[in-house]
Amino acid sequence: MAATDLAATDLVAVEPRRARHCARCAAGPLPLLVLADGAPRCLDCAGIGHLVYLPRGDTALTRRAREASSRSVVVVRHDRRRRRYERQGVLVEEAALALAERRCLADAEARARRRERDAARRAAADVRFAAAFAERIRTLFPGCPAERAEAVAAHASVRGSGRVGRSAAGRALDPVAVTAAVRAAVRHDDTEYDALLTAGVARDRARQRVTAAVERVLDDWRRAGT
Repeated sequence: MAATDLAATDLVAVEPRRARHCARCAAGPLPLLVLADGAPRCLDCAGIGHLVYLPRGDTALTRRAREASSRSVVVVRHDRRRRRYERQGVLVEEAALALAERRCLADAEARARRRERDAARRAAADVRFAAAFAERIRTLFPGCPAERAEAVAAHASVRGSGRVGRSAAGRALDPVAVTAAVRAAVRHDDTEYDALLTAGVARDRARQRVTAAVERVLDDWRRAGT
């Protein structure tokens, strides 16, 4: 079993998606299990029943709890859509979790201020990047209206969106990536593409039907600067 971002030495507990029972003591259905030689084991039979569950979400608390615990176990669940195991939290010793909670409480204000500063820096960087992306659009497509270039850049460069603007090529303002962002915007805003999808036309077929219209707009915007 492979879980995302797990080291080869990590012991893994699984949140099963269907009812499973321990192959040794028959306990179950199990909320968490460990696979031993391909067979499910409850946490007690796996020797980790004394650990407590800490869900993901608080990075500082998780890091400190794992540092203070002599034993920790990563908890994962299979994501069918992504076809991989995703980290859900960790199992740690109860005393380690209590210690981590006290430490986090002691410096909560300082960490909150640091998060605010980091968020402000990211927001400023995002504004600068969106402006640079819009300028790159205007360079490649001189006829593109300024407000359209800004809208495309804002949409394509949203942090964490997975859109082309946040790809490595997009961040480098690569012409292919920038053109892909503009092409996608034109497809949605200047053609019947979305209406075709709503009517049940397959995505690939809908794209084929609007390709010529998209390329006409792009060609017009390119020629405006010649």
